[in-house]
Amino acid sequence: MPPGTPLFDRNGNRKYLNAFERLRFYEAALLLPDEGEKAFALTVFYTGCRISEALALTPSGVDQAERLLVVKTLKQRGKQKHRAIPIPDVLLSLLHQQTAPLAPDARLWAFCRTKGWKVIKRCMAAAGLDGIKATPKGLRHGYAIACVSADVPLPTLQRWLGHATLQTTGIYLDFVGEDERNIAAKVWSKVLESTGATNKR
Repeated sequence: MPPGTPLFDRNGNRKYLNAFERLRFYEAALLLPDEGEKAFALTVFYTGCRISEALALTPSGVDQAERLLVVKTLKQRGKQKHRAIPIPDVLLSLLHQQTAPLAPDARLWAFCRTKGWKVIKRCMAAAGLDGIKATPKGLRHGYAIACVSADVPLPTLQRWLGHATLQTTGIYLDFVGEDERNIAAKVWSKVLESTGATNKR
């Protein structure tokens, strides 16, 4: 049996959250009673960063003036790289509350990677999401696909995700998006018209 692909497992199960599932995750994250956990979940949601990268953030990485989050890329061995990711005001506000009482070099979240993983999984469960897509990696994949769907240039997305090569980022072009569905819908219409049937898309 083939090993699967970056976006589908060997059984054909999707590994990423689609737009509707991302919205459900977002709504569940907003309802987290702990403000710190809420800020953490929304940081991963809005930036696509890895859990370990989010947990390495310090107040100095939150650029309020430029509305950016400066993330240290941890996956590229032997290289010290940082990347700047634009973030919305709602997240800036939450992060400002998180950073206010901390020293510039203190970690924003004192909890461990295991707890960070559990926070994300708790949001997934509250959103009614399960399976291989309902993971921190599925959230990261979903962020990347949302960016591709919004026509973010691939080199920009490569930088936001912290990929070493553009080829790695290119995997996110391999999904069935709205444009592709619209093309298929035109094919279905032609088939139905040629048979005289009513279009029941």
